[in-house]
Amino acid sequence: MSVVTEVANIITAPAVTVTETVFRIQETSVPLFSEVVSSKADNGFTFTHGLLLGQLSVVIILFTFIRFFIFANGHDAPHQPEPLPPNLKKKQSSIIRPAPPVPARSILGRTFYNVETHPAESLDWLNVLVAQTISQFREDARMNNNILHSVDKILNSDKLPSFVDTVHVTELDIGEEFPIFSNCKIHPCADDPGRLEARIDVDLADSITLGIDTRLLLNYPAPLMAILPVSLSVSIVRFSGQLTISFKTIPPTNTSDRKTSLTFSFAPDYRLEFAIKSLVGSRSRLHNLPKLAQLVESRIRKWFVERCVQPRFQEITMPSMWPRRKNTRESFSAGGRY
Repeated sequence: MSVVTEVANIITAPAVTVTETVFRIQETSVPLFSEVVSSKADNGFTFTHGLLLGQLSVVIILFTFIRFFIFANGHDAPHQPEPLPPNLKKKQSSIIRPAPPVPARSILGRTFYNVETHPAESLDWLNVLVAQTISQFREDARMNNNILHSVDKILNSDKLPSFVDTVHVTELDIGEEFPIFSNCKIHPCADDPGRLEARIDVDLADSITLGIDTRLLLNYPAPLMAILPVSLSVSIVRFSGQLTISFKTIPPTNTSDRKTSLTFSFAPDYRLEFAIKSLVGSRSRLHNLPKLAQLVESRIRKWFVERCVQPRFQEITMPSMWPRRKNTRESFSAGGRY
């Protein structure tokens, strides 16, 4: 206030020359400017600092705009979905409209399928797809003797009885014909009316053959007391039956979510025909022993019944059908061919 007072006194003072007035104002303004500079210095922040800070913020804003809006890279890694926040998890049940399970009767009504009057389907299209799949499987099996190595490994596994010597595969034929599916109809499941099942007639007339050579070892009362050579050839020449396929929901557990499985089984009135040839002995050989053929046939039927014949069934867990990025593929067409 003293400086301002002095300036006011100079202006209101008695008339003096202009030169003296200017000189007095300059003398008075010097301490005023010194006070302002000293106050800025005491605060530690000057006009130069503010100017540099403003320029730096402008440069940062320009760099961010150019980097992310002009030169954005289109080949960056795909964005990974972030986990839902807690508040959204609580509201998820209200965001996604809950829908009760659709009963079998409702599915049949919406698809206009009458179980009583709908005719059986021939499934010619399915026969073609299955034939292509089996044909590709046979090509892969024959390549580099893959099927031969697999069968030899199974026959000579650790589960082989001690009285059976090493097994040698002498003949292997995986067939040339294909199964024929027909007379498909949809029915409610007998044990669960809420599910649907497809009943399909299957018929296969082919010759699937496996021939082996081995030796039966008699180790009592002494090791290798006797050795009996055996040659055996087993062929499946006909199979027919009714195949039942259905989808089943696996309830969730503490460690897994709810999943869907494909179940299939065969009706008890199936038909399975064999052609079995045998040769036993080294010098006096016995051909096609009926008891041996019955033993082999009964063992194969028992294995099949214990696994695939109703009320037993096979269950295959289905993968998730929701589209995923890792499962996406792109086909390149050239002249209409993929």
